[in-house]
Amino acid sequence: MKLEDIDDVVKIEHLSFKTPWTYEAFLSEITRNKVAKYRVIEKDARVVGYYGLWLLYGEGHITNIAVHPEFRGIGLGNMLLEDIINISRENKIHALTLEVRVSNTVAINLYKKYGFIEVARRKGYYSDTGEDAIIMWKYDL
Repeated sequence: MKLEDIDDVVKIEHLSFKTPWTYEAFLSEITRNKVAKYRVIEKDARVVGYYGLWLLYGEGHITNIAVHPEFRGIGLGNMLLEDIINISRENKIHALTLEVRVSNTVAINLYKKYGFIEVARRKGYYSDTGEDAIIMWKYDL
């Protein structure tokens, strides 16, 4: 992700999440956070998906992952998740974790497809709705 990608990423955030990250949050992540990796996927020079990943102490934390609604269902989420796994392996990461809304069955199914398992729940984690978060881990990198 480059500075010029942030506007498109924020648009996808707003189309994808009830509480989207701000431009300033992404700017801080890619310019100040030394453990962060943010990548985009483009189609015809347009950002259509992205993810954020923190790599620390042998573990990876997926901070966000999204695909523009117009480009969902064609395998871009798979491509992003495969890239996360490859980047993690290259950086000697042995496990990945993330939080996902209990209602986001599409994402949950994608994560399960790649070997993530539910290990816990955070009650009321999402302040916008009070919805629980499922904490998932993938240990077999």
